[in-house]
Amino acid sequence: MPTLILTPRFTEDSQALWRAAGLRGWRVERLTSWRVPNELHSVQEPAFYLESLFGSSFAEQFGYRMIEPPDDWLPRLPIDYRKRTISLMTLDEARRIEGKAFIKPANDKSFPARVYGGHELPEGYEGDSPVLVSEIVEWKKEFRCFILDRRLMTSSIYLRDGVLQRENGFATQVDEVREMTEFVEAILSDDRVEFPRTAVMDVGVIKGAGWAVVEQNSAWGAGIYGCDPHAVLDVLRYAALPLNRSSDS
Repeated sequence: MPTLILTPRFTEDSQALWRAAGLRGWRVERLTSWRVPNELHSVQEPAFYLESLFGSSFAEQFGYRMIEPPDDWLPRLPIDYRKRTISLMTLDEARRIEGKAFIKPANDKSFPARVYGGHELPEGYEGDSPVLVSEIVEWKKEFRCFILDRRLMTSSIYLRDGVLQRENGFATQVDEVREMTEFVEAILSDDRVEFPRTAVMDVGVIKGAGWAVVEQNSAWGAGIYGCDPHAVLDVLRYAALPLNRSSDS
């Protein structure tokens, strides 16, 4: 039976996963510090829900590594699915771009993702850090999708016209969920698109362009919004690999 590993930081999402794990009969360990006690180093089948910035180093204390999407996944995605120009470059290269672009760290949350001019990018980060530089678009709505073995396990709207939908209970209409599901399943069935075993894929509607992929993130550090916590646990169960394994397949 898996053991859900939670960090010392209490959040609404981690509490929802705690409750769901308890209903399943899983053991749950919420750590009291960022150092793993010796008695937990030998936990069998840990399922991690961690903060993005510390996830990898935290899991290593258990002898595991977390599954993460490749930095260049979004730029390599067929244009029909992303519907905007996106480039992977270093932070130093992004500082030299002219005009404005949407810029985000490629695979972490080290600085805020938003529209920048090249000269406006924050200081204090390594110049060779990978960043994604995207054409500026306007998103009408955005959905979070938890993926396991190229299957959509659970999804939730999280933004509508830039407004977080928590106060609205993440409410959706049947037609928009159907459209979202059809779009996601088309991507998951496309052999041109590579997926790690577990992932979170955010999708949405770009004003004037239609359905598109926002980004892909690691499942183990993603907010769950209105997603089914039981289905999220199904994904988290496979979101880490022993350090001596080289493949996430």
